[in-house]
Amino acid sequence: MSDALVTISNLANTAPTRGHGLLESFLASQRARMANKLIPSHLRDGRILDVGCGSYPVFLTQSRFAERYGVDRVLSEATIKRLGDMAIRLQHYDADRDDRLPFADEVFAVVTMLAVYEHLREDRLKLLLREVRRVLQPGGLLVITTPAHWTEPILTFMSAVGLISGEELEEHKRSHRHEDIRPLLEEANFPSGGLRMGYFEARMNIWAVAQK
Repeated sequence: MSDALVTISNLANTAPTRGHGLLESFLASQRARMANKLIPSHLRDGRILDVGCGSYPVFLTQSRFAERYGVDRVLSEATIKRLGDMAIRLQHYDADRDDRLPFADEVFAVVTMLAVYEHLREDRLKLLLREVRRVLQPGGLLVITTPAHWTEPILTFMSAVGLISGEELEEHKRSHRHEDIRPLLEEANFPSGGLRMGYFEARMNIWAVAQK
């Protein structure tokens, strides 16, 4: 594990995303709930890494693992100073700029990318998926959530009326279908037999699980 990690906790009243949106905290909790359903109990004795954990690591605070790690480019020193001792370790990482996750090979039982997939150009996404596979242990899981392709007009309206963050929405590179996600995971050498996909939140969001 990197020496640059910062142990954090007690992030109450901290927004999970940049910008403003009345539903941002609720939607982050919904993603966390879905991800927790997809992770089997036998993996929770290991380490988890949440890529793109946000300004406030909602999912990590709602998950039980032996060790919890998060990376994101929006982490600030001011946020870190507010933290206590919940034993969630955060580190700065920018998937648009950093080619390598700051961890050794095969150290995580689970890696999550919740509402991250849609923020990356395809070339950066391919690189990140290869890095995720590198840091996953054999038999480990990657869990992804991302908006379904048909929701773009709905998300645009929700942003216009202040329900979700316009700042976050503006960064969306594209929306996805199951058939868009599968080939990228296979290209990153996740076995096709270990891929599962589905929908949640009235089919507005996609979930995907890939086993190394």
